[in-house]
Amino acid sequence: MNLAYAYILLAFAIVFEITGTSFVRDTAGFTRWIPSIICLGTICFSYYLMSHVVSFIPIGITYATWSGLGITAITIIGVFKYNQIPNIPTIIGLVLIIVGVIIVNTMNDIQVK
Repeated sequence: MNLAYAYILLAFAIVFEITGTSFVRDTAGFTRWIPSIICLGTICFSYYLMSHVVSFIPIGITYATWSGLGITAITIIGVFKYNQIPNIPTIIGLVLIIVGVIIVNTMNDIQVK
């Protein structure tokens, strides 16, 4: 696996995590089967992909990217799916998270194995 492939797997892991998390509210406390299966399946697959990524990209960088982009994407999904409009401090915080993810990924010393 090379660095590009690791980041592609990380991108898929993030997409699956976002998909699963976006269905959490729809599960109604895991009493509705279809959203619950989607939620659990996609999050499990996300962790499976991440388990391969962390063998190449340091776990701190992997998790910072996974969680930071996931937080931002779920907030955007919340705007469209649930009409949950973030306030200005929340938007500023999300921008800082994105900047942090960019810094973590561009200014590190990943050793290619």
